[in-house]
Amino acid sequence: MFHNVIFDLDGTLLDTIDDLADAGNYVCRLHGWPTYTVEEYKRFVGNGMAKLVSRFVPEEWRTPEGVAAILEEFMPYYDAHKEDKTAPYTGLPEVVRKLKEAGVSMSVLTNKADELAGPVVESYYPGVFSIVQGAIPGYEPKPDPALLQRLMERMGAERGNTLFVGDSNVDIRTAKNGGLTSCGVLWGFRGREELEKEGADQLVEEPQELLEVILGHG
Repeated sequence: MFHNVIFDLDGTLLDTIDDLADAGNYVCRLHGWPTYTVEEYKRFVGNGMAKLVSRFVPEEWRTPEGVAAILEEFMPYYDAHKEDKTAPYTGLPEVVRKLKEAGVSMSVLTNKADELAGPVVESYYPGVFSIVQGAIPGYEPKPDPALLQRLMERMGAERGNTLFVGDSNVDIRTAKNGGLTSCGVLWGFRGREELEKEGADQLVEEPQELLEVILGHG
């Protein structure tokens, strides 16, 4: 049994891709740039908002100043529309409630901006997660382990009894960098091939399977 579980957010707990794609394409249309499909945005996300922006802007805008300027347009629009189409993955709210009832301590570590992460998690999973840690200035985003270590200290969690759950190679690498067991979920933005290639310790296809992985029983 794992006493502590740290979840990724986008593509793991919440299907946020449509709102992220809409915000990115809104900015693209403002500037007359090409827009992208939702499937393309699934490859753009995962490394934080600045990296997302750098992936949808034209090459000449991929400077620190250019990305910062576009973030000033992207972030307010996304903040205003971040719950238009976002929804929890089917079955996950029931699973995390069972985990909480079983005494599992759960937190979230995401590359989404910290000021956005907490409210959106609480909106869909009220009272479930003890800590929601998003990206903050001065810390490198996942897969750098600095914020993971900070979060584990706040949780009072130890490596041996903590599981990291996510949908991308970034999450599996984060777990490795922090010395944690990793579990890849197959309902998110990436897929089995990426997670297996990155070396996920376990893979689950349905949320219900997390109960077996974390508690040792369904």
